Amino acid sequence: VKPGEIIFTSGASEANNLAIKGTCFSYANRGKHIITTCLEHSSVYNAFLELRDVFGYEVDFIELDASNHLDLKVLEEKIREDTILVSTMYVNNEVGIVNDIKKISEIIRNKNPKCKYHVDCVQALSKYPIDLSLCDLASFSAHKINGLKGSGILYKKANCNLVPLINGGQQEFGLRGGTSNIATNTMFYKTLRLALENHEKHFHTVLDLNQYLRSLLDKRVVIISDETCSPYILSLSLPHYKPEVVLHYLEKKEIYISTKSTCSSHSNAPSRTIESMHLDDAVKKSVIRVSISHTTTKEEIDVFVRELNNALKELKKQED
Repeated sequence: VKPGEIIFTSGASEANNLAIKGTCFSYANRGKHIITTCLEHSSVYNAFLELRDVFGYEVDFIELDASNHLDLKVLEEKIREDTILVSTMYVNNEVGIVNDIKKISEIIRNKNPKCKYHVDCVQALSKYPIDLSLCDLASFSAHKINGLKGSGILYKKANCNLVPLINGGQQEFGLRGGTSNIATNTMFYKTLRLALENHEKHFHTVLDLNQYLRSLLDKRVVIISDETCSPYILSLSLPHYKPEVVLHYLEKKEIYISTKSTCSSHSNAPSRTIESMHLDDAVKKSVIRVSISHTTTKEEIDVFVRELNNALKELKKQED
């Protein structure tokens, strides 16, 4: 990576917005057709909605196939001569679905070599190999690798042009105005170095923990994340139980999980990602998300499973 290809931002949400809107504004003369997926983080999804509703771009949202993976055949069909951008995440933040970014990149290059490809790599950093030659833009966040919140990076290939969203002086090559946060940017470097040390060993540790957790779960628990998903995320459903009630029950035991992504947690409806999956309605309504890291222990998993089983015994089922 060349020094001029790294732009420091306030986080991945800003990096995603700069990548998407900056690219669309820069290449509008080539066309105004853009593509993303139903799986995306709200900072990507809502950016595409704004481009559609406010700026008049034509957007296609790629859905999931019958196996609950991105439908790449539809993606290939949707790419046109006037398509200027495709944006997908590498690893989904709610279910852990891993997109085949190499295959997606090949589809884009074969169908329209001029089309830019942006990848949201937030959940993949330090967990999966990231080949930046496959994309034109990539977003990263420090807080997903135990770094500082409010710290992000946008990788932008030298031959990819952007229109800045924040105008100012010469900071970040004129693409992101504002006084540089030197301390935070420097900290990202050290955080990344530490995160990449022993990452393969950490991955296999988490994979083992994930499989161990799966083996202990009660038959009443529906596992949404299949074996191809990231082992760091395990999406589960407790049909006919209110996920928020289970979450608060476990909080009292100092066990902290989530019901959906933070950016959509104020709504009681199933998240957009879960809604897009081919699941029973009862399963969609009762989703919880468990996160695992290499510092997690089997003893902690034992405690979680025990308390989850207690919750299923003690809490009242909800009638549909």
